[in-house]
Amino acid sequence: MGQQRSIAASTDRYRAFLSYSHADRGWASWLHKALETYRVPSRLVGAQTLAGVIPRRLSPIFRDREELASAADLGAKVNEALERSDNLIVVCSPRSAASRWVNEEVLAFKRLGREARIFCLIVDGEPNATDLPGRAAEECFAPALRFQLAADGALSERRAEPIAADARPDKDGKANATLKLVAGVLGVGFDTLKQREQHRRMRRMAAITTLALAVTLVTTALAIDALIERHAAVVAQQAALRRQRQAEHLVRFMLGDLNDKLALVGRLDIMQAVDDKAMAYFKSLPTADVTDQTLAQRVKALQEIGTVRENQGQLASALQSYRAAAGLAGELLRRDPTDVMREARYATSLTWIGRVHWYQGNLGKAARDFRTAARLLGKAVAARPGDTKLTEELSAAQVNTGRVLEAHGDFTAAEPYYRAARDNFRRLIARNPTNSRWPLQLAYAYDDLGKLALEEGDLVRAITDYRTDQRLKSALAAREPGNRAGAQEGLLVSNAILGRTLGLCGETRAAVHFTAMAVASARKLVAFDKTEKYWVDFLGFYSQQLGALLRQLGHIHEAETDDGEAARLVSGLVARNPTNTFWQQQLAQIRLESARLQLARNDATAAQAAALEAQATASRLLSKSPGDRSLMLLAAQTDLILGQTAAAHGDRAAAGRYWARARDTILPATRSGADPNVLAVYAEALLRLDAVGAARPIVTRLNEMGYRTRNFVALVNRKRLHYPVNVEFLRRIMRVMRGGKVTPQRTSDVAGRYPSPTRRAVGRGANQ
Repeated sequence: MGQQRSIAASTDRYRAFLSYSHADRGWASWLHKALETYRVPSRLVGAQTLAGVIPRRLSPIFRDREELASAADLGAKVNEALERSDNLIVVCSPRSAASRWVNEEVLAFKRLGREARIFCLIVDGEPNATDLPGRAAEECFAPALRFQLAADGALSERRAEPIAADARPDKDGKANATLKLVAGVLGVGFDTLKQREQHRRMRRMAAITTLALAVTLVTTALAIDALIERHAAVVAQQAALRRQRQAEHLVRFMLGDLNDKLALVGRLDIMQAVDDKAMAYFKSLPTADVTDQTLAQRVKALQEIGTVRENQGQLASALQSYRAAAGLAGELLRRDPTDVMREARYATSLTWIGRVHWYQGNLGKAARDFRTAARLLGKAVAARPGDTKLTEELSAAQVNTGRVLEAHGDFTAAEPYYRAARDNFRRLIARNPTNSRWPLQLAYAYDDLGKLALEEGDLVRAITDYRTDQRLKSALAAREPGNRAGAQEGLLVSNAILGRTLGLCGETRAAVHFTAMAVASARKLVAFDKTEKYWVDFLGFYSQQLGALLRQLGHIHEAETDDGEAARLVSGLVARNPTNTFWQQQLAQIRLESARLQLARNDATAAQAAALEAQATASRLLSKSPGDRSLMLLAAQTDLILGQTAAAHGDRAAAGRYWARARDTILPATRSGADPNVLAVYAEALLRLDAVGAARPIVTRLNEMGYRTRNFVALVNRKRLHYPVNVEFLRRIMRVMRGGKVTPQRTSDVAGRYPSPTRRAVGRGANQ
């Protein structure tokens, strides 16, 4: 490849190929945009360097996850793109250093004879950390970057010295690192490029600042002029309107192009001033005597102002903008109450307000906003039933309403909204069966309904909805086998959810079957990309779920293996991100399951140590979120186990204190809904305290639900309470599972080691 061609503009080549780990996609997205939008200083354009003639822009930059989203042969397409790329830029971190794909891309590019055209951007870790004792995990260079090629194309033992820019704040920083990469690609000196860039930046900032101030002054003058003339004689009215249009044209420029330019140079202070001035201008204008088109433009502009403020975390200011937009949208609707699209526009403005209320923790106001939006969008859809976009907007408003009501503990009110969203997607699919997005949304609607049924204590309905969710995702996964982050991941979670829920019904072998399928799928995803933390999380959390089920079946050794894998994986996630409370809670659940396993092995000392670790985490998290039902459940469960370990050590008084605290901790969670997990913990605390009379009605209720975990049944039998098999419940479950065409098979067919099963779970996401 001639160097002249590498920089000269060409329609069939890329300026650079961007190689990165899936876990660093945020950095890759930023770098891709930074390079493709970079404008080479005009005084350098056309100059001849060793890399060729300097172009005006660096585009196109090849980013595989953007360009190859639908490619059938990913390997061939990547190799083709590498051959057509003049440079290779590698985003370097411990994740990319461990990525097989990044290493293969570097190797392939080197084998093309272009080792000198490889540039690195360090975003995390340390270069050559493998040479330092105990710091191998910090290595940010893939092996193909650290070593030169041998004559046969394999890596040799001769060290390479990659050309690298360091984007970390204490090193080059983002701006200088970008310029270093640009300088390398263009073949110019960094100092030369930086000097040119500084001169251009100073000119740009001065020009934009002057423009912003000038536009603000002109806008203010025009607005004042328009307002004065508006109330003058009829003869001057048209001139005033013309000036007002000029002012609004300038305001649209301020909110559009000018804001974009200010963002590029980092002048958030001027951007905020511009937005505030525009907001003040719109507030000063009347709404009664302007055209409908002008009002609609103001609604859009105010929504854009609100979005900027929301993205900056200024929720109060964003709410002010959204309310102003809703006021104008309401005025448009009052002018013509029969206009369906105006009604829909007003409903959309309410969703903006509801979203901010939700973020602020004001669930009551958020529910009111979403409910009103759903009602208005429902009228719009009834008037225009063929408008699929309106139907999707209505479904989103219904789901938002349901989730806010559910978070508020109002399960009865939430259910109709989930059902309505489900029915909408059914109709959309019937209208267009080839749309792949709607079946996935329908599956999520069933997941929401299943979660709600579980929280209300209706296990048959929960399993019915979870089974439907799983069947829909199975069909999608079969249709899209390469869609790992979508259909495959969704099916994995659905299997685990169904597995866990079947376990609550005493169908432990069936629960093992479906959970084992989830674990096997998670293991395949992690093997594909072990840097994807969510897949690692799935493997860890569901391995713990599988271990708990195997323990109940008496497979202690297998359960210990799964528990150990779960602890290792989730501990690693917590170590890398100690502020993630979700992973901390999961690790506490894993420690708790380890304590249960040690009790099953009659090792009360080891069980106590594991339970104390779980208790410390649960107590700390619950003190920060005292109303969190899942944390109440975790804290009460740890006290139940600690009471058992104290009793095993002969300390009945300490055991009683632990059990009493478990009872008091979980009691508030029993006052809304009828989640069998919550009721079972409350009943267990009462039974261990020998309050059999108080526990009896709860035990009866759980039996009617069909709740039948092995440990709970054993405890109830020891207390001599009647707990018969709910035959009718089991028949209904069998009908649900057979309706899903479940055929008996051995778990070994799926995971290679366990006896038969079926399925059940309460899983991730909203079901967590």
